[in-house]
Amino acid sequence: MSKLDKDQVLADFTAAYQQAHGKKPTIEAKGGWYSVNGGKNVRLAQLAEEAEVLAGGKSAEKAKPAKKAESAPKAAKKAAPAKKAAPAKKTAAKAKVAKSGGGLTAKELWRQRLEQDTTLSRLPRGYD
Repeated sequence: MSKLDKDQVLADFTAAYQQAHGKKPTIEAKGGWYSVNGGKNVRLAQLAEEAEVLAGGKSAEKAKPAKKAESAPKAAKKAAPAKKAAPAKKTAAKAKVAKSGGGLTAKELWRQRLEQDTTLSRLPRGYD
């Protein structure tokens, strides 16, 4: 890992930001973290990466969406088996999902998992 020159990175980022957005950013530094326009605190290396993206580094822009696109199908694949797990109480589970619009609660999920397994496990106290 190469050492970054703080002044050079901040100057590059300021120039790239001004070119992209038409105004100078306000950069606040505190304890090795940098906040751009009061936003999320980031490290100097992240500012250098953002400067490359703002300056027109197309390779960095294309790499980030590709990673997000790969993670989305993996999450969908993992979620699909969980939904298929309870065919016995399909209508009751769908009714609850339709009402709340968010999915199963923790109690409902554990109840389904324990009903599927043939172990001696049981629900914790207060879940009955």
